[in-house]
Amino acid sequence: MAVIYFILAVVAIAVPCLIRAEFRKDRKRIYILKPLSSALVLLVGLLPVIIGQNLSMTYSLWIIIGLLFSLGGDIALIFQENQKAFRSGLILFLIAHIVYTIAFSMQANMIRQQVYIIIILGILAAAAYRYLYPGLGSMKVSVLAYIIIISYMLNRAIATKFSPNVGDRQAWLICIGAGLFYISDLILAINRFRKPFRYHRISLAFYYSGQLLIALSTIAC
Repeated sequence: MAVIYFILAVVAIAVPCLIRAEFRKDRKRIYILKPLSSALVLLVGLLPVIIGQNLSMTYSLWIIIGLLFSLGGDIALIFQENQKAFRSGLILFLIAHIVYTIAFSMQANMIRQQVYIIIILGILAAAAYRYLYPGLGSMKVSVLAYIIIISYMLNRAIATKFSPNVGDRQAWLICIGAGLFYISDLILAINRFRKPFRYHRISLAFYYSGQLLIALSTIAC
């Protein structure tokens, strides 16, 4: 566990440095800090499996796969000014969300509250898509699919809070982690497709916090 605390401390330093580099458009530091931060988050998910302190091997493996696709997406989005790189990053993150959805679904049963969660997230998804729609161009279908998948991923994450199969600590890590990931994607989408704004890089703080919490949800304690 001491190793994981050390990694968390390094990430806590690396991510603010990455955000600073993004604001300064310091490409050299971005090329180093972004893959490094993502690789460290992946390591947080891997270590419990390596040292035998994971809650569930199957769940942990799905989370690790999701983190791997996220790492690929992060690298692609370093070059997001290139349309092809941006699309590749979008696809990789879409796969990561699908993988997380599978992982969370394994932990959560279908519940009565599911209907209310679906309605609320459905309204949010429809509002987000309507807001982004004017700037989507040729990516209307791709972004719609992405919003549906990430909304369902968050739905399944919230469902773990009501599942008797999931401990309270793990459920909170999953719910908050998925929620932060959801927020980071919305910020990125608004900046990309609707209204560019200077401080959109703060999405990285939400993104890495969310990914870390999801990675930590694999640890038995």
